[in-house]
Amino acid sequence: MGSERVEMRKRQMQVHQEAAASVLQARHSMGNTPTNASNACCFCWCCCCSCSCLTVRGEDETVQRTTFERRTEGTTNCEESLKPTLEDVCSWAISFEKVMKSAVGRSCFRQFLRTEFSEENMMFWLACEELKKETNKTVVEEKVRQIYEDFISILSPKEVSLDSRVREVINRNMLEPTSQTFDDAQQQIYTLMQRDSYPRFINSTVYMDLVKSLEEPPPEP
Repeated sequence: MGSERVEMRKRQMQVHQEAAASVLQARHSMGNTPTNASNACCFCWCCCCSCSCLTVRGEDETVQRTTFERRTEGTTNCEESLKPTLEDVCSWAISFEKVMKSAVGRSCFRQFLRTEFSEENMMFWLACEELKKETNKTVVEEKVRQIYEDFISILSPKEVSLDSRVREVINRNMLEPTSQTFDDAQQQIYTLMQRDSYPRFINSTVYMDLVKSLEEPPPEP
């Protein structure tokens, strides 16, 4: 089952990449379009592929997204994180909650998700956590837009898997963006990681090697 999900994810990423390439090509061909045309639907939050505001970006927005992703990305290698204790790592096997409450636990779990081509699930969850901490209305609206484009839009190579009910809730919430806009979606992705990826993580070489490295006595001087 795990290998089938990986292959399916690879095919999905290829389709998204091809779609993104088509969008970029279309953008170049629209080089002579008047400036005011790009503002026709700047507040469109729908999933429709024809909406230019979901695909056409200014250079400043590209920089903003890169910065945003870098903040939510954090440390993604266990070796680069503060080394946890054996007790910490063993506690991760008790429950998924233990993993998610630990910064280094999230980092190691995310490293594992990358091997399964599902790292976007953790990235989305972290982005939602950051959104909840924001109180400035303008900043909230900007972060909501970025999260939507990065993880909800069908054009994004990092689109997370959500059912139709949750997508409908998101589209309604986008009419008046708040720091709780993605609460239902975040919970669904959390449950997905808990039920699907977490059991494989605990039985993975990533986790086993970490436990083994902490169990080994330090080298003698």
